[in-house]
Amino acid sequence: MPARLTSLPVPARLTRPHATVAALQKQPQPMGLTDAVQGRALRIIQALITAARQQGHVVALGPTRGAVPPQRRRKAEPHFTITAHGEKVGFLVLQEQDRSEHIPTDKERADAKEHSWMRIPRFGYSPSERLRFTLRGGSPHRATEWADTTGRPLEDQLVEIAQEITLRGEAAERRRRADQLAAEERRRRWETAMQEARTAYAHAHHVKHLEEQAEAWHRATRLADYLAAVRTQAATLPPGEEKAAIEEWLAFAPRTSNALPRPPQRPSSPPRRSPAPPAARPSSTAGVRTGPAQTEPRCRPQLIHSGRDRAKQDLPPARSPRTRPQPSTGVPIPAREKNQGPDSEEAGPL
Repeated sequence: MPARLTSLPVPARLTRPHATVAALQKQPQPMGLTDAVQGRALRIIQALITAARQQGHVVALGPTRGAVPPQRRRKAEPHFTITAHGEKVGFLVLQEQDRSEHIPTDKERADAKEHSWMRIPRFGYSPSERLRFTLRGGSPHRATEWADTTGRPLEDQLVEIAQEITLRGEAAERRRRADQLAAEERRRRWETAMQEARTAYAHAHHVKHLEEQAEAWHRATRLADYLAAVRTQAATLPPGEEKAAIEEWLAFAPRTSNALPRPPQRPSSPPRRSPAPPAARPSSTAGVRTGPAQTEPRCRPQLIHSGRDRAKQDLPPARSPRTRPQPSTGVPIPAREKNQGPDSEEAGPL
């Protein structure tokens, strides 16, 4: 069974008001209230502020200084605020209106008779002695408004208002703690995903290095086997132009093969390399960035349509189709003429 709330004492008169109450009291018409309810409203506010300060809450004066128009009473700025656990709750003090049958005056009857568009109001409104407190800010628990009712004035409801402030502050504190825990969990999951991405990146780097070593070994082995087969074939040929052409080509081919990357003498681990941020960034999976992304960006080459475009991009001039550089010495060798046959000096063995 929930504990019974104890009513808050309301002072009979203001002897040492709080700074916020004193500031409200010094206004020309405090909170836009009539003289009949000003004193009572200030004493109720004093009792509420005293209870709030005992709970460690912070009280401040609000931006609204006078009465609030009826059409803005739901969205107006507060007269004062109470902050509990970092959650600010604004208070707007309103004076209720009494509605009664409107008795038309002689002037209203004459104006309505003279002007067809004039309407005499059916009801009249006058300030009552009832007060209403409107709360804004935080997550509501009990209610958002408290007002004088028959048999239960605001003085008896102050304890509920004070509890509402505490409940809203505690709810805000729980939300902040939950957000902090969620942020820490996201951070932990992110660090785990990043570690997995780094491990996957290192594995992919080792696999790539292994494939490069194997490819270099296969390339060198194929070239060596091919050159050996050509030498064997050249040894079986009789002296003549064909054999001389093959021997000349054999003199060029080893220099070309020597210019290619050589396979390692023995397998070795690749050098350690730290991944760039895009390479080690985990991909998004089930709300967590996990898994390695593509380790190397793929760029599409741009086509050069004219010499002017090539000059703008600071690219080297294109090689002439009539010459090709020799890999070992860089000496240009004339390209094969269109009318050369397979027996020419520049043609390699078939």
